Amino acid sequence: MLIRKSTCAVALFLLASGAAYAGECVLHVTRTACPGQETVSYSKCNGAQSCDEKKSAASASQCAAKAKKEGCANSRYEITKYKKVTAEYDGKPVQGGKDFCVGHPDFPYANKPDCKK
Repeated sequence: MLIRKSTCAVALFLLASGAAYAGECVLHVTRTACPGQETVSYSKCNGAQSCDEKKSAASASQCAAKAKKEGCANSRYEITKYKKVTAEYDGKPVQGGKDFCVGHPDFPYANKPDCKK
């Protein structure tokens, strides 16, 4: 009986610790600033064009969703022309290292020479 209780306790611990595990999700963000807006656009990366952002994620698919939703979000249309966001989950490229911002609606000037309508 004691062995059965111990086995159950170990099994529950392993299940609980596995469910609570969140892997490391790292978003690699590279900004393309509108002409003359480099200082403001790059300020979110401490003045650099590229930086990494760590996010909590329970899986590679959750990391991908965060890359698209949080990483590609842009409300400063006249400041940041485009962002390239790739992701790694537990050190491995998510979805082959794809750029999650391609075709994202928050970048209306991505294919224009400047940031004007």
